[in-house]
Amino acid sequence: MFFQKSTGSGVEWILCCLGNPGREYENSRHNVGFLTADTLASKKGFEIKRIRFKALTGTVEIGGHKVLVMKPNTYMNLSGTALQEAAAFYKVPPERCLVVSDDVTLDPGRLRLRRNGSAGGHNGLKSIINMLGSQDFPRIKIGVGKKPHPDYDLADWVLGKFSPTDQKLVAQAAETACDTIECILTQGMDRAMNRYNGK
Repeated sequence: MFFQKSTGSGVEWILCCLGNPGREYENSRHNVGFLTADTLASKKGFEIKRIRFKALTGTVEIGGHKVLVMKPNTYMNLSGTALQEAAAFYKVPPERCLVVSDDVTLDPGRLRLRRNGSAGGHNGLKSIINMLGSQDFPRIKIGVGKKPHPDYDLADWVLGKFSPTDQKLVAQAAETACDTIECILTQGMDRAMNRYNGK
């Protein structure tokens, strides 16, 4: 098994999975990061429930690396506050802060990996860039689909729920994202991008 419960003390990586806290946001498009974190915890037998750094947190060993898994409680627009606090505490540089977020430019369930880059209009990524003072953090983006028409309010779209068909696609993508995370940490970003981009 690649993933095991960690017994060490020093966090080497932070996996920050974006979403909004609260039942009203469960299964919304904006919360695919939370879905990925919960999928990882379920598959690998650890819990994400300790409140630290303005987030629900848990630790797991992935490929020999101790990873802090975070679900920020700050709401999406302030996600960077939680990640910056954790990164400063553990002295983890941006290039080892792996972020999972939704992407409205991708079809539902499609994955896109990036080593760095701009926020692309995503408020959670924008907050992280501002708080870390860097764009050089890796990210896994999970497609949630485009707005049905240009006049549709983007906030309403990302806070809305998936159709049953899209929900299945996104659930499968969360499973694939767990494999992607393991690949990034054990084989590097280039190998992961070659293997999983566009899946």
